[in-house]
Formats: sequence, structure tokens, C-alpha cells
Amino acid sequence: MNQPNARTWSSHYLFLMASIGSTVGLSNIWKFTFMVGENGGGAFVLVYLASLIFIGIPVLTAEFMIGRIGGKSMVGTFRVLSEKYGLSSLWEYFGWVANVAVFLVLSFYCVIAGLTIDYTVASFTGAIGAMDSDAAVTHYNAILANPIRLMLYQGLFVFVTTLIVARGVKGGLEKSIRWMMPALFIILLILLFYSAITGEFAETLAFMFKPDFSKMNATVVLNAFGQAFFSLGVGVGVILTYGAYMPKESSITKSSATIALTDGLVAIVAGLAIFPIVFQYNLSPAEGPGLIFMTLPIAFGQMPGGTFIGALFFVLLAFAALSSSISLLESVISRLEELSKSGRQKITWISGFLLWFIGLGTVFSFNIWADLTPLSFGPLEGRTIFGLIDYFASNLIMPIGGILMAIIAGWLMNKEITQSELRMTQTRLFLAWLFLVRYIAPLVVTVIFLSNLG
Repeated sequence: MNQPNARTWSSHYLFLMASIGSTVGLSNIWKFTFMVGENGGGAFVLVYLASLIFIGIPVLTAEFMIGRIGGKSMVGTFRVLSEKYGLSSLWEYFGWVANVAVFLVLSFYCVIAGLTIDYTVASFTGAIGAMDSDAAVTHYNAILANPIRLMLYQGLFVFVTTLIVARGVKGGLEKSIRWMMPALFIILLILLFYSAITGEFAETLAFMFKPDFSKMNATVVLNAFGQAFFSLGVGVGVILTYGAYMPKESSITKSSATIALTDGLVAIVAGLAIFPIVFQYNLSPAEGPGLIFMTLPIAFGQMPGGTFIGALFFVLLAFAALSSSISLLESVISRLEELSKSGRQKITWISGFLLWFIGLGTVFSFNIWADLTPLSFGPLEGRTIFGLIDYFASNLIMPIGGILMAIIAGWLMNKEITQSELRMTQTRLFLAWLFLVRYIAPLVVTVIFLSNLG
């Protein structure tokens, strides 16, 4: 396999940092915390960690392997596999669908990420200090009701993402990752230390790590498996693209385990940093998606040094969002580079403008188009444009992609080539991985997929 040097990570460390940045996003901090709160705490965490190990790592390994063998974008890799290993050329069509899905996901992701910048600015200026519950809800709803304000911060986030990706792997992604990921971890540890000292840390430990199995049911299990799977971002070509840039000397299996476990660790530490504050100020951990934007500002307004801690927290969210957004856009640009001779800069800036423009559908879904529900059948009925994009990408394309990655790696690839690429010299270990990829991962993801269709 020939990899263009300009599109290969300079070192294994930078590859790991970039891949961890790809998986660590708003899903780990924003979504994980409210999912833990809504699903009873410890029981959810236990299933989440188990699913990371037995589903997340095998599928992540499979997608990295496919990417490194192909050495190109998702569509380009399927073409290579078709030419070299007899894979059907029809797989390329799913590659295109996945690229479109990634672009749509990023279009609404940038709107939500823009909120983190908005709240960061508001925290530093003291605009969200000393809020009670009514004021916090009013502030949040006022932001969503103002399309100009949403467009401003959405546009700023798109601009920064585009600027980084336009500069390429070495000039953009690597330079940003060098400082952004360490900064993210440092901020998270500062928040953890602060919460452990000032908040209800003992109550948090009991809530997160003492499973109450009376709260365990099929919904909790499915939610935990789904959170673990989707937080890794497998199935839509992002991991595959980073795998194509992976240095040949890097171990796929060790890298996958490191990335998946770090992804889980960040989510756990985020919970340990957030829930002590929630419990300290008698707030509910089951506040749902509003936990971050409507509940925590109340606590930040009451705690010592809350203005600074609140600002630091939203900076953390912004960094997490940015580390994921650049990987999402990169997976799209990698394919467009293969098709066009216009140059990376031009392709990326045009894509950035389209990303901002399409994202207006999400912006307007919260205000002037809030009553616009284009489709009126089945699970699509009553959904706004934002709801339709989210449902299409998150509930359909991502799980289907995860299943297909497992099928390619487990059933369609030559076992000898696969074992050699993974460097699994122990046959038992390889057979265990193959069993998980062939049978367990597709079964679990299929169940999640079917449950999400309702």
C-alpha cells in the first residue's frame, strides 16, 4: 500500500492524539452525563464500559484495519478493496452515503458546538452569573429563539474548523492537536480536582459506581450500548480515514484499545467533575439534554470562583467539539481531494461555506422553522429539519455503517491478511476478535438499530 507522505501522521503519538480527539467530543461530556443521569447511574456506567470493551474495541479495530489496508478515503478504500481483494464495487455507494451523512451530522454539530462558544463568552463576561432555574431556562431559550445569534457562533465554529482542515494533516490537524488535546485533558483534570474538593464527591462515586440493578432494564442496556458505540464514531468513515493516515509501524489493536479506553475514561472523568456540582447544589442529575446548558449555570453562579470555573468548563466543551469536528470534515475532504484538482485549500473553503449554509436548516429549526415538519409518516412524522438530519445520520447511517464494517472485516476480508495486518500472533486472541466482529457486534448493533427505528 502506498500512502502519500503528506497525508500520513508524523508520529504514532500524534496519530493517537488525533484519533482520541476524533472520538472525544460533546458526546462524551454533554451526552454521557445526561444519559447517566437519566438511566440510573452505576448500572448504566457498568454496561457502557463493558460495551466499550466487547463491542467498541473490536469494531474500532476493524475500521482502522480496513482504512490502513485501503489507504484512502472511505469511497477510495472500498475501490482498493474491490480491485485487490474482490470486494464488490457496490460498496463504494455506501461510502458516498456515509460521506453525505458525515457532512449532514457536522452541519448540525457546528450549531450545537456554537452554543459552547456562546456560553464561554457569557461566562467570562458574567452574563450567566447568579442565575436561578427560571433565568437559566430563559437564557437558553432566548439563544435558541435568536437565529442571528445562533448563526454568528455557528459561523465562527465552522470558520475555525475549516481553517484547521484547509491546512492539511501536518499543517492543520497535527498543529492543532499538539496543544488542543493536552489542554482538554488539563482543563478536565482541573475541573475534577475542583469538584472533588468543593462538591459532593462521595455521593457522586456512589451514584456512578454502585450499580442499582433494580434500575437495569432493556432500555438502559440499549442506551448504554448505543452511547458507547456512537461516541466512538465508527461506521461512517471518520475512523477509516484516520486509519488510512496511520503510520505503518503503529499497532492497530493496541491503538484501538488505547483510543476506546481513553474515550471511556474522558466520559467517566467528565461525570466525576460534573455530578459533584449537581449534587452540591441540589440539582437533578436527570435533567436530560439541558443538564449542561440550563442546569450547571445555576451552580456556577452560586459556587466560589464560579465565573472562572464556568468559563473553563465551556472552553472544555468547545475544545472537545472542535477536536471531533475537524475529524468529521477531514473524512469528507479526503474524498474530495481524490476527485478534484482544485487543491485542498479551495475544496475545503467551499465545503466550509456549504457546511454553514446547510447548517442554517438546524439554526432555523429552533426558531423561525420550528413548526416546519416536512414529512408526515412513520418515525419521521413531526420532526423538524434538524430532527430529520439527526435521525437519518445517527439512527440509520451510523449503525448500518458499523454493521457493514464488521461484515467486511469479519466475513469478506481474507483471514490471513487480516491476522497479519492486526499482528495478532496469538491465534486464540485473533479468533476471539473474529467472533466478536462476526457475531456479537453485528447482533448488538442491529438490535440498537431496530430499537432506534421507533
